[in-house]
Amino acid sequence: MLQVKRPECYYICSFIDKLSIAMIFDVITWNVDPEIFSIGPLTIRWYGLLFATAFLSGYLVFTRYLATERLNAEMQDQLLVYIAIGTVLGARLGHCFFYEPDYFLSNPLEILKIWKGGLASHGAAFGILLALWLYIRKHKLSFLWLIDRIVIVVALGGAFIRLGNLFNSEIYGGPTTLPWGIEFVRDRVYDPNTGALLPTVASHPTQLYEAFSYFLIFGLLFAFYRKNYTKVRDGYIFGVFMILLFAARFFIEFVKNDQVGFEAGMTLNMGQLLSLPFILAGIAMIVWTKMKPRYFNQSPLPKKPKQPAKKK
Repeated sequence: MLQVKRPECYYICSFIDKLSIAMIFDVITWNVDPEIFSIGPLTIRWYGLLFATAFLSGYLVFTRYLATERLNAEMQDQLLVYIAIGTVLGARLGHCFFYEPDYFLSNPLEILKIWKGGLASHGAAFGILLALWLYIRKHKLSFLWLIDRIVIVVALGGAFIRLGNLFNSEIYGGPTTLPWGIEFVRDRVYDPNTGALLPTVASHPTQLYEAFSYFLIFGLLFAFYRKNYTKVRDGYIFGVFMILLFAARFFIEFVKNDQVGFEAGMTLNMGQLLSLPFILAGIAMIVWTKMKPRYFNQSPLPKKPKQPAKKK
């Protein structure tokens, strides 16, 4: 229930009331059930729904505005499969080996249990790059031509996935007194000494910080592409994407809680250390596109089968 504890109490709408969000004048209490509904053993969760929305929205934007005539419908469908597999495998392996390598190397079967949680965006980035490399080898396309377009929808998809983290009450930040601080009551912990349930405090909603950042990056890159894609060398948009997205991630990490124990006491946490190479690579890519003569490296059109001559 959304309730503002002031004389002017009011209900916003029945949907928000159903989500059981309570706003107490300067702090928001987030108590949303991560499960939407269950039918027998089948459970539909907000995270899964938003993860699927990430791929669907990206696919629709890509096929309508970014694919051009150089990718036929069959190639576009194959591209979606490549990216989906690369994202999930990369994100899972990234979490396992970047954040908890000792545990997962000792328990390799746990790597397969994705439903337990544990996905890393940096791993997803590596997975997508590898998937695109395999895809362009198969179809003989230009890697930079394709990735300039893919990263635009990757930013859009990343925003939906961070909203999924919000519904899971996970990956949030440290305590804050800012008016938009959120108490994630479903992530309460017990005092190891007394067994008492510890109270929650208002925390930085870093999932929203990242989601808003990624929506903004998507809007900027999409507008730039629509206006300037024929005026810049292939790879330029890719470079801008890496700088903007991973710089946003780098700075947001300063107010985010550590994801694993070994990050405690680190000047820069693992997320920041993994972001730096992507930022530097983005800068290098932009410099490279400026140093080389401008040209339009358009990928060749897929070869169309020859039509049999019509009989007269």
